[in-house]
Amino acid sequence: MKAIRIDDGRLVWAEADLPAVGIGDVRIRVHASAVNRADLVQRSGSYPPPPGASPILGLECAGEVLETGEGVGRVAVGDRVCALLAGGGYAEEVVVPAGQVLPVPGNLSFQEAAAIPEVFATAWLNVFMEAGARLGERVLLHAGASGVGTAAIQLCGLKGNPCFVTAGAAEKIGRCVELGADGGWNRHEGSFVDAVKAWAPSGADVILDPVGAGYLADNLAVLGPDGRLVVIGLMGGAQAEVNLGILMVKRQRIIGSTLRARSVAAKAAVMDELAAEVWPHFESGRIRPIVETVIPIEEAERAHDLVAADQTFGKVVLAVGA
Repeated sequence: MKAIRIDDGRLVWAEADLPAVGIGDVRIRVHASAVNRADLVQRSGSYPPPPGASPILGLECAGEVLETGEGVGRVAVGDRVCALLAGGGYAEEVVVPAGQVLPVPGNLSFQEAAAIPEVFATAWLNVFMEAGARLGERVLLHAGASGVGTAAIQLCGLKGNPCFVTAGAAEKIGRCVELGADGGWNRHEGSFVDAVKAWAPSGADVILDPVGAGYLADNLAVLGPDGRLVVIGLMGGAQAEVNLGILMVKRQRIIGSTLRARSVAAKAAVMDELAAEVWPHFESGRIRPIVETVIPIEEAERAHDLVAADQTFGKVVLAVGA
């Protein structure tokens, strides 16, 4: 098969070893994958795949089931599916545990479906499973125009949670509001603290943050009593000071979370919740994947440059084959 390989820092479409199918696995003919910022970090050498995972980039895909391993009853050969991956999506074929595979919802194309698994799983896991957002609780979403952000906005709307976003441009904030956010703050205009306090005078109940250290102090300043801050990225650094007194008095919680390194069983549990709670709303059209553009996988370098430039809204999808 062919796959994207990293050659002296460049992305090259070249021959690669075909992965083997084991017990409980599914082999998928990939028709589309999608770019996540984690791919860019892995490419730089700072985010190695978990032990046993494919070294090939790509954390999600959509395509057709080619083969199933022993004990698989969840899908069958020929099914149209999308999958959450620990790696391997930038390729013609990928092998993944069956618990991380779901049918393509409704009449979505493979390219649309490839934009769903990683970001909707991340948003659902962290806002509703880790933080336990309850009906009516207010949610602050940083990087609201990202794939995870656009997924989280829609999920908050679905579950009855008002949300406020930060993003890097007024146009992006406007599009987030069109998706369902109450409002937003342009991060280039300084601290978001006053804007969030005006939106939620008692404080945000949940914050989803991919920035890390650079936002920690301001996050805790706007996090309300019994609030939960979920840190899912370190774009703004990994080291910061915390005022433990305020944390204790306000009973705030800081939750560190990653999806990729979780066990197969844990990922399957997230996908099962998505199937029950979210998939019907894709099929009805109430929520949808947000795709900025589709680029041939042979031009993955261009796709990475586009994401790195921070000019996208939603996902950049990679088309594999005709």
